[in-house]
Amino acid sequence: MLVNATNMLLKARDGHYGVGQFNINNLEWTKSILLTAQEMNSPVILGVSEGAGKYMAGFKVVAAMVRAMDESLGITVPVALHLDHGTYEGAKACIEAGFTSIMFDGSHYPIEENVAKTTELVAMAHDHGLSIEAEVGSIGGEEDGVVGAGEVADPAECAKITALGIDFLAAGIGNIHGKYPANWKGLDFDALEKIHQATGNIPLVLHGGTGIPEEMVRKAISLGVSKINVNTECQLSFADATRKYIEAGKDLQGKGYDPRKLLAPGAEAIKATVREKIELFGSANKA
Repeated sequence: MLVNATNMLLKARDGHYGVGQFNINNLEWTKSILLTAQEMNSPVILGVSEGAGKYMAGFKVVAAMVRAMDESLGITVPVALHLDHGTYEGAKACIEAGFTSIMFDGSHYPIEENVAKTTELVAMAHDHGLSIEAEVGSIGGEEDGVVGAGEVADPAECAKITALGIDFLAAGIGNIHGKYPANWKGLDFDALEKIHQATGNIPLVLHGGTGIPEEMVRKAISLGVSKINVNTECQLSFADATRKYIEAGKDLQGKGYDPRKLLAPGAEAIKATVREKIELFGSANKA
């Protein structure tokens, strides 16, 4: 069932668990995530970066595929289709394409411009029944060519953006996208507490969920994080399972080269990763 993400994240905040946003890249990704969420009776957010949207031939294709698949697979758990790190133009395009949630990443703009653009997109999203996430203080690492160093957001700026009527907030607390370097200092929990206090208990979002130690994730959830984004980890498990299949020469046996066979181990590996994360975040049986 496609819904916006507001209610599922308010429930997560009040119930002290997290809802996973798993980014999708193609049909296999989408199917693996939806089936696992259903199997575990967990709400789920399907994240789509602008790069992934382009790869899948556009946001309209993604929205049509997700809606049809949700129906055909008989998915009954709440599913949000969410634009990840959207530009101003991308956010507008996703509202038109039939997404149920958007993220506007205005973190690279001066705060006044971030405020102006966020204000406009909040009104537009809410008019169409979508939920909206905004960002303050860029998240480190690289995502679709956007590079940030793992900054810590300013609580006053967080409060300013929250006051615009957004539904959930991504605030940098030293987290980064992709694999974490050996010298990473860990999450800044003092900053998280200050941000949580400054933003009136709005559900907070932790980007870069891959590679953060489990106890840190649990602690972040206890301090107000209600949404955790996972992307790289599914990609790594997919790649690993695919490599093993090919290295074992299975693509050369019978019709092992058939993409339905070739991609099956990777699809199963994504399911295992999603299952693991749903257990860690505590969202199983919360649908």
